[in-house]
Amino acid sequence: MANPTATLETSLGNVEIELFTDQMPKTAGNFIELAKSGFYDGLHFHRVINGFMIQFGCPHSLDPNSPRAGTGESPNGTIEDEHPANAKISNEPGTLSMANTGRPNSGGCQFFINTVHNAYLDWFSPGASKHPVFGKVTSGMDVIKKIESTQTGPGDRPVTPLQMVKITVHD
Repeated sequence: MANPTATLETSLGNVEIELFTDQMPKTAGNFIELAKSGFYDGLHFHRVINGFMIQFGCPHSLDPNSPRAGTGESPNGTIEDEHPANAKISNEPGTLSMANTGRPNSGGCQFFINTVHNAYLDWFSPGASKHPVFGKVTSGMDVIKKIESTQTGPGDRPVTPLQMVKITVHD
């Protein structure tokens, strides 16, 4: 059975992604559940770092100017870190990775899309930073690059708000 896909409809264009439910069922399943509930619709990208990644999914980012954007938790709570031996997927450009606080089992609703190869963030790499990859962009990297290159201000927040209008999951 093929993995599900999703359309990320952003204020700068659409991005198509594949979600790795075959290798990362808990992490991808959590994203799918939140997306289908409409949780992500209307939120804003709250952290954009050119040459690194774009981050999204904080409930406080409904207000793009909220000082709390980036600190919010999932309505479903946190999920268990998922590190299956058969899913050593690196944080390569275009991959979706679970954001966390740096503590074990602290991922929830926030995720980031890598814009460069961030191998040091791989859960199987040496060091403390562990971010499991649960999907990848299959089309729309031009939109990701537009978001990545937007002007940012304090806290790496886009000066002009960039919205996730809607996420539609295709089973």
